[in-house]
Amino acid sequence: MATKKDRQRQLARERHHRRLAREAERQARTRQLTRWVSAGAVVVVLAVVVTLTALHLNNSSAASPAHSPSASASASPSASPTASPSPTASESVSASGTVQCTYTKAGKAARNVGTPPATASVRGHYQATITTNRGTIVIDLLAAKAPCTVHSFAYLAAKKFFNRTPCQRLTTSNGVYVLQCGDPTGTGSGGPGYEFANENLTGATYPAGTVAMANVTGEPSSNGSQFFMVYKDTAEPPDYTPFGTIVSGLNVLRGIAKAGSDNSSGPGDGHPKEKVTIESVVVKKT
Repeated sequence: MATKKDRQRQLARERHHRRLAREAERQARTRQLTRWVSAGAVVVVLAVVVTLTALHLNNSSAASPAHSPSASASASPSASPTASPSPTASESVSASGTVQCTYTKAGKAARNVGTPPATASVRGHYQATITTNRGTIVIDLLAAKAPCTVHSFAYLAAKKFFNRTPCQRLTTSNGVYVLQCGDPTGTGSGGPGYEFANENLTGATYPAGTVAMANVTGEPSSNGSQFFMVYKDTAEPPDYTPFGTIVSGLNVLRGIAKAGSDNSSGPGDGHPKEKVTIESVVVKKT
């Protein structure tokens, strides 16, 4: 029979075992918590690394804007160093004398006129008459060399897209001598709500009398409604689609240039000092 002292010893041993069990359980919980914290820290570190990497990549992309021509401005016909010429229209002319054009929806239309039909003709003589508050300019359009551009220009003219619109930019220095028009908003960023690729770039030059498209976003496929007319020989890389030649009214452009620019975008670059408004554009095919 166990004595009182034996029972006391037994109780003491049981209390000791319980303490050991509680201590072991506490240590196990601590180890588990440590593992959770460590794992969480690793996840946080990885998330930070991924976030910083993404930000770095985004910043790198944002640091590479499209290039602008010599007399740069927000309303400039922007150039792209990677612009590559489209195939010459004659290379894909059908037996009926037409080519297929791609007009892609892009941005908000300054005036809602829809999108031109995809089929453009390379035959016939197209002539545009631009009537402005400063005088009339007549342009022979190069349908055989830039059919999709001429087709779009004629379509916009027929829709009266250009009527009562300002010519928002005049450059008079740094080898760039152009009057830029075709944006109903007058900001230099407006367009028809669609865009299309460059044409007729091989060997392109910009002597006085040239009419060419402005690549608004700096990409070779960002032609829309904006165009520029060259009043004095201009040195630019072949990045802008030449689609017309001025046959009458070059003196009108030179008169506008003589009045000068307001220099709002830099010396010799800004809005014409004398406001220029296109009253109408009519394109006739003969």
